[in-house]
Amino acid sequence: MGGLALPELLHAEGLSGLKNSKKAVIMIYMAGAPPHQDMYDLKMDAPSEMRGEFQPIPTNVPGIQICELLPRMAKIMDKLVPIRSLVGAKNGSHDSFMCYTGRDGSTLNQLGQPPGGWPSMGAVLSKLMGPSQPGIPPFVGLAPRAGHPPYGSSGKPGFLGAANGPFKVSGPGKEDMVLKDVTLDRLGDRRGLLSSFDQFRREADQSRLMEGMDSFTQQAFGVLTSSELAEALNLDKEDPKVRARYGKGDPRNFGDGAPRNLEHFLLARRLVEAGARCVTLNFGRWDFHSDNFNGMRGHAPLFDQGLSALVEDLHERGLDKDVTVVAWGEFGRTPMINKDAGRDHWPRVGGGVLAGGGMPTGQVIGATDRLGGEPTERPVHFGEVFATIYHRMGIDINQPMITDFTGRPHYLVDGHKPMPELV
Repeated sequence: MGGLALPELLHAEGLSGLKNSKKAVIMIYMAGAPPHQDMYDLKMDAPSEMRGEFQPIPTNVPGIQICELLPRMAKIMDKLVPIRSLVGAKNGSHDSFMCYTGRDGSTLNQLGQPPGGWPSMGAVLSKLMGPSQPGIPPFVGLAPRAGHPPYGSSGKPGFLGAANGPFKVSGPGKEDMVLKDVTLDRLGDRRGLLSSFDQFRREADQSRLMEGMDSFTQQAFGVLTSSELAEALNLDKEDPKVRARYGKGDPRNFGDGAPRNLEHFLLARRLVEAGARCVTLNFGRWDFHSDNFNGMRGHAPLFDQGLSALVEDLHERGLDKDVTVVAWGEFGRTPMINKDAGRDHWPRVGGGVLAGGGMPTGQVIGATDRLGGEPTERPVHFGEVFATIYHRMGIDINQPMITDFTGRPHYLVDGHKPMPELV
């Protein structure tokens, strides 16, 4: 301790306070990019070849209207914040990178990133805060694999290493979360043997790989020796009325995208309530280059049910001050409806929705022009949303909090500040 400089002591003290908080994030990646002008920003004055088929409906906040396919969200608009002017996608590539890192889409190419790549928010929160409850992974990803790999990403750990990557509960890995025929005494013996066997490698390691493996091993043993995670993942423990409110949706992947699994919304709530810091889930495949309006009819009502149930549930459980929810896709869609009745990629502006986190909700942020093609009021960058979430979680974004593989320190966001409307 005597060798620590004062800034390091203050930094450690600050992190200690973060680790004791109950703050968490649920991030919903709407894979493929939903049409903003058919959800939160309908343009009824646009020409017919741009306007679309849907009508706006009033919400419980006077002056705010959204798409008729989102009636449940309309009833709880006082608990939501639609963003109508989201920017930062830049290149129009189908990737979860912008949604999960908050970084500019122009850095999506590995050459534009530090060695190891930018970490996702889940990895950052895992590194800085850890879980709020032992035995619960700090970062949990609910996305199954997808035909287009970025659609199945839960967010990458980047240069923060595998130990801070998402704990993925789908697939065959679920079978390894129980001890089966191994007793706790035998598990303890294995833990001790592993510790002694790795001692030399740990001392000689220069790559920081063993440091990451230490954390990863601790997390694995914590999962095996605690029932907390298994309890959180067991939906049979949930009130049937609550399960009915969320619904089931469709657990199958939609095309090469993600499933429209409404039970993932409920799992996300159970996981943050149990102690996870960040839970990500991927919902649907919104890349409607053709038949946009029928695609919306198949996606939007399910999304409406899942998101509204999640937000209401958080409020009823007193979690709305601590848990932030954000739902968005990687970019927007073209104002012009193409010859196949679809909308194409439009990285110049998109939309999203926020809730919880103790934010002042019941307001719309930003606006686009008459055609929905350009931001005209308050462009909001992905990074500003990240800065806002970090701020609401008590993290100082003005300090370089993380270091890459070369030891170079980095800020959590690229110069963006928390949104004044939400802090």
